[in-house]
Amino acid sequence: MRKLILSFILVLLGIVFVGCGNNNQENKNSLENIKQKGVVTIGVFSDKPPFGFVNKEGKNDGFDVYIAKRIAKDLLGDESKVKFELVEAASRVEFLKSSKVDIIMANFTKTKEREQVVDFATPYMKVALGVVSKDGSIQDVKDLAGKKLIVNKGTTADFYFSKNHPEIELLKYDQNTEAFLALKDGRGVALAHDNLLVYAWAKENEGYSVGISKLGAEDVIAPAVKKGDKELLDWLNKELQTLNENGFMQEAYQKTLAPIYGEDKASSVLFTK
Repeated sequence: MRKLILSFILVLLGIVFVGCGNNNQENKNSLENIKQKGVVTIGVFSDKPPFGFVNKEGKNDGFDVYIAKRIAKDLLGDESKVKFELVEAASRVEFLKSSKVDIIMANFTKTKEREQVVDFATPYMKVALGVVSKDGSIQDVKDLAGKKLIVNKGTTADFYFSKNHPEIELLKYDQNTEAFLALKDGRGVALAHDNLLVYAWAKENEGYSVGISKLGAEDVIAPAVKKGDKELLDWLNKELQTLNENGFMQEAYQKTLAPIYGEDKASSVLFTK
């Protein structure tokens, strides 16, 4: 009986070790796997213009998408060899962990907490939190006392207010479209998100303005890969360095963001260090 139990334990241990080995092998050879498949899968937003959205023709569009296509071109020789997976803010980490995507290019703010579970590549944008409200009525966090603030689940706005202002009631939504609709419907007095996003939204929605333009520390946005995927991470870092040096990131800004933020604001938006 003891021999049978011992044999059973050894079999279980073998399964565990084989599983770990396969996982490490998958990470180690991810770049080669992508080349063999002939397609790179990149997670992007569907409802966060001008960074990641589905346009009127039903195609993925925006700043993150523009860069993602160039990544596919430089990696696989053709910008069409990219498969876009639509993600929500709260699902980005899980999509990487479960290997549903190779890379996340969904306006992903780099934080210490997220660095514990994914690997971030070189940043490409600078961002802080902003608060948009009807007629810009919310000018200070103190103005939110006793009122409802709208945020997206799993975003830096969600983390910031949950940690620093637990006295403020948060209305949390999965999708950006749901959150901004809630603001228009008056379910909350204001909405907190990346300042670049709320600026763009306010510009397209008459009667709303950004009363708080910068809240908390300035953060950076970066692509992310699965934790431990060093081979793909190294390639991505080199790629982003090249895209900065050859002027492509400036081109991406002019094509997708300049109509919103102005042609001369690239230096205040792009992270080029």
